[in-house]
Amino acid sequence: MTTAEFIREYRERDIRQLALQANRFPDVDMPYALDQIQGWQIARRKLPKWAACDGVIFPPHLSMEQCSSEPTAQYKLNLAMEWAEKVGHAGRMTDLTGGFGVDFSFTSCAFAAATYVERNEQLCHIVEHNLPLLGLNNATVVCADAVEYLSTVEPQTMLFLDPARRDEHGAKTVMLADCTPDVVQLLPKLLEKSRFTMLKLSPMLDWHKAVDDLQGTVREVHIVSVGGECKELLLVLSTVVESELKVYCADLSTASDTSSLFVYTPGSSAPVANSTFNIQHSTFLHEPNASIMKAGCFDELAAAYGVSPVSRNSHLFLSDEPVEDFPGRSFVVERVTTMNKSELRKALVGIEKANIATRNFPLTVAELRKRLKIKDGGDVYIFATTTAEGEHLLLISRKYR
Repeated sequence: MTTAEFIREYRERDIRQLALQANRFPDVDMPYALDQIQGWQIARRKLPKWAACDGVIFPPHLSMEQCSSEPTAQYKLNLAMEWAEKVGHAGRMTDLTGGFGVDFSFTSCAFAAATYVERNEQLCHIVEHNLPLLGLNNATVVCADAVEYLSTVEPQTMLFLDPARRDEHGAKTVMLADCTPDVVQLLPKLLEKSRFTMLKLSPMLDWHKAVDDLQGTVREVHIVSVGGECKELLLVLSTVVESELKVYCADLSTASDTSSLFVYTPGSSAPVANSTFNIQHSTFLHEPNASIMKAGCFDELAAAYGVSPVSRNSHLFLSDEPVEDFPGRSFVVERVTTMNKSELRKALVGIEKANIATRNFPLTVAELRKRLKIKDGGDVYIFATTTAEGEHLLLISRKYR
């Protein structure tokens, strides 16, 4: 059995079990085969189109874990197409930090020609092999340092950078100045060499500080979540287009759909007052999605959807009526209780398990669950929070949608 045949036949098996059976397959390059099987198994979940393409070579495990998923890569393609139209030019793009090439394979489709730049020679060979298999014939692969290449490149429609977010010891970094290459230092050259630049940054980064560090050149901030988890922070820089800064909070559900998108201009709304009505049965409770939580745009959200915050620090919102298309989850409050023992006992009758969340509350989820003696799971949701008046409440709810 050849190595390629082994990979095809055993790619759905547990790689740990396969490693123990290596002696049964003397003609198989087992380290390579296990890398490819593990890569394919990650791709099946993260990059189904790539997993379905015969012959694609997958990189070492770390590169697979760090690469974009299909939904986020598709989002970047859509963004690149919008901006190419905005600047009136879809000529050439260059990805200065190519990596495994997932983002490049998508964003390059928006342009007539594209260049992939990567200093890791092994990754360059892999990408050079994969691109034709993926039907990308407008691409050139260059093995070079991003900073050195940038100084020689002709002006582009788009430059794309995903700066490395690990230091020399392998520890994660989240400050813009600590990433490699240093985008702040490169800023004048990036603006000179592109009509617009797209930066992919750590979702842990403080986007307000990043916007300040980039000296008024950021036109759009995109905070992208998948499956309720904040995955990427994208910044679009340009001096060709002059416009007010806009922030896009996107929560993606599938490779091609945006389940919710909230767009706002920072500082466009006055602070919204805390909820003043009595929380009771049939009140609607709204929990923003992860992108909005990251953006911190709670006043803009309340103004746009006509909801009232429980308190300034709760990040939970209330309404008397259902709110269609709210960017997050909505619930119907069935019971409300304080932490008074007798009230709690009465409110929790018949509830053996529930999903618990704490927002601006003195106990952790684990501490509250222990006190309530309730198991995890089920279709009941308990939100523990503090009102503007300082009262600790449990909002016992069920999903509205």
